[in-house]
Amino acid sequence: MAATTLTDRAVVRLSGEDARGFLQGLITSDVENPLPVWAGLLTPQGKCLFDFIVWADGDDLLLDCEASAADDLIKRLAIYRLRRPIRIERDPSLAVHWSLDGEGPSDARLSALGKRWLGPADGAVSAVSGWLEHRLRLGVCEGRAELGDILWLECNAAELNGVSFTKGCFVGQENTARMNWRQKVNRRLVVVESDAPGPRTRIHYPELGLAVEHRRTGDLEGAIIPDWLKAALAQPTTA
Repeated sequence: MAATTLTDRAVVRLSGEDARGFLQGLITSDVENPLPVWAGLLTPQGKCLFDFIVWADGDDLLLDCEASAADDLIKRLAIYRLRRPIRIERDPSLAVHWSLDGEGPSDARLSALGKRWLGPADGAVSAVSGWLEHRLRLGVCEGRAELGDILWLECNAAELNGVSFTKGCFVGQENTARMNWRQKVNRRLVVVESDAPGPRTRIHYPELGLAVEHRRTGDLEGAIIPDWLKAALAQPTTA
């Protein structure tokens, strides 16, 4: 049986009184609607601090997040918790699983990414290498090395179902909504084929010959432009 465990991911559980309402006021996506959904926790300026997929488990919420960022994410959420009776902690009993096909829900960002689900952590062989190349070939970025400190809409969040402009307030909403209203997304994160990092490289994956770069929309030569991004790039932007 093919490996499915994404060992570079962790699960953070939010439980307690109105955990859903607590997260609703902080993150970019609407957790009052059916889950899972991709979301970001931003700076007040609208730049990405963390990205994750939100799942429901009864009244609890589960955050499928980058394992290396999980503890920092917990600390950041705790800042906003104040005295609310909400627990925010890792759930080591669960792992994130991925398969290119088969049963289960499609990835919340893009169905072509494959099937994604949460299940028991069983110490299985990692599926990370297969997932990484598949994701990058589809032009989808994730994690702090790729998204960190980039404006959320420049992370292609609108195109990948990672933001709601109707849900109400979230941290970084003002600048994010203004950029959307003015169609002022003048830079994008893109994946390029590259043998070596360049001046615009965020991270280079030499084993794959791929890199993530932050580029102006008028300077995307050589970038992988998937179908899901083409329509957005065809829209005029303001300077």
